Amino acid sequence: PPLPVRQWVLSMPKRLRYFLEREPVAASAVLHILLRVVEAHLRKHSPGASAQARFGAVSFVHRFGASLNRHLHYHCCILDGVFDPIEEGAVQFRQATALAPEEVAVIEEQVRRRVLRWFSRHGLLDPDDVRDMLTWANSGFSLDASVCIAGHDRAGLERLLRYCARPPFALERIEQVNEDRIVYRLPEPQRDGRTALSLTPLEFIDHLAALIPPPRLHRHRYHGVLAPIAPLRLAATAYG
Repeated sequence: PPLPVRQWVLSMPKRLRYFLEREPVAASAVLHILLRVVEAHLRKHSPGASAQARFGAVSFVHRFGASLNRHLHYHCCILDGVFDPIEEGAVQFRQATALAPEEVAVIEEQVRRRVLRWFSRHGLLDPDDVRDMLTWANSGFSLDASVCIAGHDRAGLERLLRYCARPPFALERIEQVNEDRIVYRLPEPQRDGRTALSLTPLEFIDHLAALIPPPRLHRHRYHGVLAPIAPLRLAATAYG
């Protein structure tokens, strides 16, 4: 629907990425924790919203970084407000108030604590390690919500969704120099100054193989009123 959409991007500490890359259940659990916390925030900060109000979101699980490296993180395009059912088959959108940086910090902290508790409960982290990680000044968790697309900016929304749904590499950046060397141009210089990767064909295949998601694991998912079987989906998508 033509409504404001905010992008929420969550990155995780390296210690947890090992499990996220190898345990699909863990990767899905972190995503659901993030979405539950954001939905609760939107319901609380959308004037007039009832306890039955639901959000709408499309999530994208990225398993890659800009330099063909493993880096599992999450991009979520979430409608900036909630839908309230007002009568049979009808909804009212309640737009959220402006998002302050300190509110993002609170949400990040809630996500951090819930994720670490989940890892502890499921035996992936020792409880003592979790208590230690909770004291870290730099936890490795990073949540960004600075990008918000206005409801009328359909071209901007398309660009955002195309960015979130992009594949792990771009064909136009690949150049085969000769039979023994493939160059992959990076979108921006790395910290060490490199602007491209120079790889043998086997090294290149090795990089790509590491980015293949597990079988039967969707990279794009729909949540809340945008979920395929959501009772309010038809009214929400036709709204406005």
